Amino acid sequence: MLRRTVLASVSAVALLGSAAAAPAQNTATSAASPADNDGIADIVVTATRQATNLQSTPIAITAITSQSLEDRGLKSISDLTSVVPNAQFRKAQGAFGPGVTTYIRGIGTSDTSLGGEAAIAYYIDDVYYPILLGSNFDLLDIDHIEVLRGPQGTLFGRNSLGGAVNIVSKQPNTREASAYADVTMGSYARKDLRAGFNLPISSNAAIMISGMSKQRTGYQRMLDFTCEMVRRGTPELAGSFPVYNQQLTATQNFKPGNCTIGHLGGEDVRAMRGALMWQPTPNVKITLSGDYTKDNSANVADYTVNIDPTRANNNIKTQAAYWGLTYDSRFMTGNPYETYATYNDRIAAGTVVPGSTFYTGRSDRGGLIMDPRTHMRQWGVSGKLVWNMTDQIDLTGVFGYRKMDEHHGFDNDGGPLVVEQVLSNIGEKYTNAELRLSGKMGWVDWVVGAFYFDAFGYFHATNYSVANASLKTLVTTYQPNSKAAFANATFRPFGDKLGITLGGRYGADHKFVDYSNLTDISPHPNAADTIFQVTPRQKKFQWKAGVDYQATNTMLIYASAASGNQLPGYNARPLQPSQVAQFGSNDDIAYEIGAKLDLFDRRVRLNAAAFYTDFKNRPTGIGGSEALLDTVTGLPALGNQVLIPLPGGPAGSTTCRSTVQTPAEAAAGPGIQCIGRTYYVNQPATIRGAELEYVINPFEGMTINGSVGYSRFMSPDIKKRTVNRRQGNPFWTANAGAQYVVQMPSIGGTITPRLDWTYESSQVISGTSTKYNNQLLGRSVFNGRITYDNLDHDFSIAVGATNLFNKFYYVNFFDYQGLGVPQTEAQPAAPRQWYVTISKRF
Repeated sequence: MLRRTVLASVSAVALLGSAAAAPAQNTATSAASPADNDGIADIVVTATRQATNLQSTPIAITAITSQSLEDRGLKSISDLTSVVPNAQFRKAQGAFGPGVTTYIRGIGTSDTSLGGEAAIAYYIDDVYYPILLGSNFDLLDIDHIEVLRGPQGTLFGRNSLGGAVNIVSKQPNTREASAYADVTMGSYARKDLRAGFNLPISSNAAIMISGMSKQRTGYQRMLDFTCEMVRRGTPELAGSFPVYNQQLTATQNFKPGNCTIGHLGGEDVRAMRGALMWQPTPNVKITLSGDYTKDNSANVADYTVNIDPTRANNNIKTQAAYWGLTYDSRFMTGNPYETYATYNDRIAAGTVVPGSTFYTGRSDRGGLIMDPRTHMRQWGVSGKLVWNMTDQIDLTGVFGYRKMDEHHGFDNDGGPLVVEQVLSNIGEKYTNAELRLSGKMGWVDWVVGAFYFDAFGYFHATNYSVANASLKTLVTTYQPNSKAAFANATFRPFGDKLGITLGGRYGADHKFVDYSNLTDISPHPNAADTIFQVTPRQKKFQWKAGVDYQATNTMLIYASAASGNQLPGYNARPLQPSQVAQFGSNDDIAYEIGAKLDLFDRRVRLNAAAFYTDFKNRPTGIGGSEALLDTVTGLPALGNQVLIPLPGGPAGSTTCRSTVQTPAEAAAGPGIQCIGRTYYVNQPATIRGAELEYVINPFEGMTINGSVGYSRFMSPDIKKRTVNRRQGNPFWTANAGAQYVVQMPSIGGTITPRLDWTYESSQVISGTSTKYNNQLLGRSVFNGRITYDNLDHDFSIAVGATNLFNKFYYVNFFDYQGLGVPQTEAQPAAPRQWYVTISKRF
């Protein structure tokens, strides 16, 4: 299938002469210098904490500019999947708020909470960004992005188990005053505005200011359930469930034709950034910058792909019966771009629902109303000092402070009834500092430095769970601290041909966690309250060793081995006291060989790598369940509940299912309820794969570029069998495309058509044993764009489309059935969207 797809795509590229953005090394225009004879440009990267040519840097790096992403119709960090081989950047599932799940070479994480630790390190202008929440950075005055594949434990350190993302902003300059303005209009009422300017204020100082606003209506409609049942001609399926808005009520002279009450999947973001550069002496440069982002975007689209009525427990059934309903597939819209989620509870506060152990007349149960939008504010300031102490030695100091506060609610069941709904408020403020001394000499390039990180974070949440018959309030604070010293050197004892790299980093980390999760049942504390304090900590040495050989001026061959680490953690979501648990760090060692080649007078660039990762420490959450504890005794009152051992699970772990074997047992009632539980076991894994990135400039104006990646993740399953897993890791990724710049003197400029193709093979999203494990199927997605550039007046007009052929696919799945509830949710990708962008440079 992949072979046929590749061949078809290559043919399309050749015929259309359109374009896919180059992989890293091809597109960092601001960081690139023109090559001789119009060959492929050199690119300057800072992956070694020193400025180096990408083609002479023995690391697998993809670098791409914001302009390249914009040319492809891509807008943010979550779009990097379309550029980087063996990597997945996706908007997080709605329960995790406005974040990006990031995987590189099969290693990553989906948890955006402060309780988890990222497996990929993010840096913005050398300032560490510690969590995935809020990490879907917009491309506001970004110069280029470097994605380093494989563990980067020595130079990027903290939580760089799978790799690092280094975001480099544009800097003010004193060369000339300049400005720009971009306006984009498109599908779903899209309205984007970006503008900025660079202004020299003296011969040695300049400022840069930019701002951005983007708005788009969501592509998934929220439907009123009762209105829609009436519109479809099946009002009996709605029972007595009330309409969301009385104006949607069918009357003798009026029948609603549109039952839409809102939208999911939209955008509403504002951002500003400013920077001041001052060079008091020729050898000293100081840069100060600040940014602010306000995000009120709608929650991501979320669709109920399956409901298993046999998993509906007594509380779900009694809630449905209250409205004269049965909990079944009627709560699925049948269209992934529509949902019955209402983000509120239509049962009034204080209501007694017969047979329910949730709706018992308590004033705080019932009537919950949530906003289906995120509300995030984050801002930061940073400073950077670069002192060229001598011709060979530089001192760099970096300081950053950032603060973030975010609110979001999520309707976990995607329907008009309530299985579980969660309100979250997450915030963090942190200080980050780094000091580096680096040198370049004839026989050695070296860098030594120190890193410091200190933060305070909080997580407030209300877990409103009808299924688990509980209403809990979470108040948790986090105080992480990290200190590290590092060194890296590349020795060239025999001249410029052979390089030997050695690096090490020693770090000390701890995170004090004060956790409190209380039920709404007094007095406190009681047996169902979960209160604890933990301090996951470690002292760790990470290392790297490598050798590279510059075979010719245009061919570099290298081999390396490096360790990576992700900090220890704990169960951040225990549902009751019996689930409090800690686990150790994730640790791996990656072995890599690679080659970087510029061929045919720099008309062809090939960067290839093969890798083997020994993922030796891998604490893994295994889904199971257990009996809900009694709030008085703290013991499970089993009744007719049967506890079944979890196959292959840790001692004492169970799958908890209710069975009724005799009429007497049935008469005794439903027994104690079961709730989900996660057990942590070490499941070592190995990952092997290869990558190829290429750029081809066959003749003037024509560029063909892309990449392909393959990886295979091997680990034991719960029954100790070693299996080929695709969880969060497709076997194949690829992108390809071309562009051709057509000179058009008659209209004063150029016309550039381009077509981009991105491919991902199928992958596993859920580790649980339902039929929806493998539903994230392989897909090919195309983007297209045609740009007219007017050279005389320095403006451009571009017409483009994302998902050009309207391919339907899911971005992710969340299988709640593995947690003991009836539904499975999925995030449908956006359909085809057209846009027009007008840009002017001054």
